[in-house]
Amino acid sequence: MAGALDGLRILDLTRILAGPTCTQLLGDLGAEVLKIENPGTGGDDTRSWGPPFAEGSDGEPTDLSAYFMCANRNKLSVAVDIATPEGQDAIRALAAECDVVIENFKPGGLAKYGLDAATMLENDPGLVYCSISGFGQTGPNASKPGYDLMAQGFGGMMSLTGVPDGEPMKVGVGIADVMCGMYATIGILAALRHRDKTGEGQHIDVALVDSQIAWLINEGVNHLTTGELPKRRGNGHPNIVPYQVFATNDGHVIAAVGNDSQFRRFCEFLDVAHLADYPLYATNPARIENRDSLLAKIIPLLAALPMDDVIAGLEERKVPVGPVQTLDQVFGSDQVKARDMIATIPCEDTKDGEVRVIGNPLKLSKTPVTYRRPPPHFGQDTEHVLGEIQPKR
Repeated sequence: MAGALDGLRILDLTRILAGPTCTQLLGDLGAEVLKIENPGTGGDDTRSWGPPFAEGSDGEPTDLSAYFMCANRNKLSVAVDIATPEGQDAIRALAAECDVVIENFKPGGLAKYGLDAATMLENDPGLVYCSISGFGQTGPNASKPGYDLMAQGFGGMMSLTGVPDGEPMKVGVGIADVMCGMYATIGILAALRHRDKTGEGQHIDVALVDSQIAWLINEGVNHLTTGELPKRRGNGHPNIVPYQVFATNDGHVIAAVGNDSQFRRFCEFLDVAHLADYPLYATNPARIENRDSLLAKIIPLLAALPMDDVIAGLEERKVPVGPVQTLDQVFGSDQVKARDMIATIPCEDTKDGEVRVIGNPLKLSKTPVTYRRPPPHFGQDTEHVLGEIQPKR
């Protein structure tokens, strides 16, 4: 079955995570993705970011690190050195047959090769050209390098994350990169829509820091509304109480009490129904104001109960609740199986003849995502792409 983006061809000049996340998503939706990798460095940096690595049929590690595999399926790997005139000619020839070029070089870094947005769009006005960088193409920090951890720090996310008396904390995965890749995907699809209506391409400028600031969401607008600095609350919520992780006598649960009626049922479960009638706790604004005294009352009650009893009891009363799972519990769950959130892709030269990666969460009824190609070995498709690829337009 053809994917929603079947017929689109993407020239991918990105590496690490933000750009590859974007191009993998486009590939999952049916686009053909040509991943350009530098032969002088052995390709995408993340190929060496291990262990773990997928093992080859000989039992030795391959160049498919788990990190590389997380964002590079459904792509063809093409080894091209863009620092050479021959490499630049190859990129221009490929771009002429592509709908989209996406790159994550430092701003201005491709101009010396004649592969920058202005030059490429002058040669092909219908091209969609997306640039991902740390701070964007403009502004006083445009020339600074950008990494996920730096973006989480500069963009304020780390000031919100962690326990109140601890150090600022990053999110456990490269979320600034991932979200930037998703914003880039949205921008590319919007630009393609415009091109299909008008024939006009354009340059998309998306930055890790801008993306991270955008998903400050309620805490960012809390500050813009009041001028006050939000406090780190660990697993607590700034605008809803009780809404956090609680210890039980054999594990941890999340209770997400989103309104006053849920709070009443929550209190009934803990056999403290009278708390729901106290003026100090009867409404969410009151509970926010009196957060500490309320938590002091309910934390010991939950800590005395088994986790399964808490989950069953609150679920029965229609109070949002759930476990804090480890990854083996996540990927071993019936929910993950039912939702196809593990993708197994044939890969003949690996030890098991396949690789397992995280599935795409999009469920499209008419044009479902597909896993047509495993993450490629470095340069494996160079000859095919440079010698045999057919003109796109």
